[in-house]
Amino acid sequence: MAIDRKQQIIDAATNSFSMFGYKATTIDQVARMANVGKGTIYTFFKNKEELFDEIIGRLIKEMKKVAEESVDPTRSFYENVHTSLYKLLEFRKEHQLTIKLSQEARDLGTPTVLEVMERLELAILNFIKEKVIKAIRKGEIKKCDPEITSFIMMKLYIALIFDWEKRHEPLEKEEISRLFELYIFKGLSN
Repeated sequence: MAIDRKQQIIDAATNSFSMFGYKATTIDQVARMANVGKGTIYTFFKNKEELFDEIIGRLIKEMKKVAEESVDPTRSFYENVHTSLYKLLEFRKEHQLTIKLSQEARDLGTPTVLEVMERLELAILNFIKEKVIKAIRKGEIKKCDPEITSFIMMKLYIALIFDWEKRHEPLEKEEISRLFELYIFKGLSN
């Protein structure tokens, strides 16, 4: 029964953070949404920060699962990185909690939320970095700095998926793939 209560609290808190953001969510609100007493929440979590941390930890695990499931050992490094990045950023773009947190980070600059967005980005970077290191070892790509390479790959994807859409029609997945291949793997020279 205790596990059900804990999950009930986590679900209610996730909904509250998704609807109202981190700053506007209170333990009282979560208790009402979970249909439990405030004290019940404190039997599982010390405070709102600990509850939020639990939810973000689960979110990161879910993102890693989405990324890992998109990897196919029969495909090239390029295809796997493209598919994984696309899936991860699509996940962030469509997941209500990450949308709300991105808005709060941008509009309010809530320190806790800025830290969480950094954690999410770091999880993505580490995932890509692992793949880059494997590709270097297998001879699929030239020896390079895996950290810089993963950073550039992720930032290019963010630019093509999120930033481009601010002033242009969204790019199709195939076009993003083509541009990613051109700028990262082929270069601009003839």
